Amino acid sequence: MLDVTVTSDGAGPLFSIIIPLEFHRGQWEQSWLGWTSQTADKSLYEIILVVPPDFTAHAELKELAAGKARLEFADPVHDIGLCAAGAARARGRYLFFTESHCWPEPDVIALCIRAIDDHPDWAGFSCRSVPICHNRLSEAEAAMYQADIEFGMTQHPWRKVLDQCFVTRRDVYLECGGLREELGHFAEWMLAAAYHARGYAVGYLEEARFHHYYIGRISELKTFTLDFIQGESRFLSEDRRDPGSELIEIPFEWIDRDNFDRRLAFNALNALARYSLPRLRWRWPGEELRALRRWSGPALFGDLPARIAAFFAVAHARLVLSTLALVGSRDAIARWMKRYIAALIRLERLASIRRLGARPRPARKLLGGQVLAQIGFHELESAAGHTFRWSEPQAAVRISGAPGRNTVCIHTAALGMLLAATGTQFYLDGKRIDSARIDVGCDRYTLSLDLPPSGIGILAWACAVFRGVGDVRRLGLSVVAIEVNLDAGDRVQKDSGPSAAISHATLASDRN
Repeated sequence: MLDVTVTSDGAGPLFSIIIPLEFHRGQWEQSWLGWTSQTADKSLYEIILVVPPDFTAHAELKELAAGKARLEFADPVHDIGLCAAGAARARGRYLFFTESHCWPEPDVIALCIRAIDDHPDWAGFSCRSVPICHNRLSEAEAAMYQADIEFGMTQHPWRKVLDQCFVTRRDVYLECGGLREELGHFAEWMLAAAYHARGYAVGYLEEARFHHYYIGRISELKTFTLDFIQGESRFLSEDRRDPGSELIEIPFEWIDRDNFDRRLAFNALNALARYSLPRLRWRWPGEELRALRRWSGPALFGDLPARIAAFFAVAHARLVLSTLALVGSRDAIARWMKRYIAALIRLERLASIRRLGARPRPARKLLGGQVLAQIGFHELESAAGHTFRWSEPQAAVRISGAPGRNTVCIHTAALGMLLAATGTQFYLDGKRIDSARIDVGCDRYTLSLDLPPSGIGILAWACAVFRGVGDVRRLGLSVVAIEVNLDAGDRVQKDSGPSAAISHATLASDRN
């Protein structure tokens, strides 16, 4: 037995082993035997079996675990929710999360005790996952997930929480918000991000080994993938500012979700037509035809073409994978499993964006806090000391300001000569803005315009195509930020009453 010094404090066990009995894959008895075969003193840990409402083997469970474990019956049907319920009822100083289709080697508890002694800086740590496979699909599944686990444990800066075998101080777990049932398995990533954001170290105890059973069934693979992406989408649709939220990388489907906004696309199409028609003679040039195809699709159909293409990509990949599972090589199965998962992820993200209403997250408003949505922009880039996004020759933004006269300033990274050369035309809610209301500076456009009573309008523009050297993109304006402010003259008129001094002081403090 390993030489360890950490002991229970007498008020409760050192560890609470939390085992949710959902999704056990027929392995819960094997898991139980792994825990009852530990070499460490039994007084150091309690085993909590969290039983969901749909668990059926109650008689076998009571016979096997009688007197050796606490049975906690909980309402959640998801294992993340069951883990959270078990943690809320645990008595140990350390919580040990695992899954009922995983089982530990006999020295795991002893190794964990020694790790607590050796690494006092660790607020938590994950153990090593060893795959158990029984068919070729499970081998491919294990290879795919084990590569991701290994990357997280050894290379990624913070993605260290693995719910197959994760040990944590209970007080830190509670401080970091715990596992959120509504996020499904994405809750692992959020908990890991919360630990990192608060400065807590999470280690990797490679010598403590868990056996993880991979079922090797396409339907189960689909269920897990959809669960993770639906949890990710719920998080992305929130407007929370919990520590760690800023660490989550936003998928491109969510960054570019406004590209399917039909009203924005219609305004960009309107800008194209009104800008291009006076310049046409007897035929549409190729550039205008490409732009027409670019905007007519989302203006007419929104995200429907993208969702249809994603659906057929999933169906095709699943058909090929199902066939390969019977007659294909291991390499081909592994390759098409990854394609199937990637296609499934894209389809579910598009479906979630539509289902959740694509509510904007202020942290991702890359053009400024008053831009609620944008369409027709390339990725963020830096050049000549500026960080900006190139627009396409036609683009549109949904802006928020005060009802009535506003000053809209579009800061750009372009020189004055380039601005003047574009001959840019601007439109508010489909109506062209008079040139007398547009001031062109060396690095900005300043527009004076009237927003409707809601204070929200769609600003669109169209300009000549700009081609960068060696750049195949269709470029328009290089936008650094867009500011919307109540017009100074309108502000003075509205503030002419007794509260004028107070109102002006408030506006000044807001700017600062």
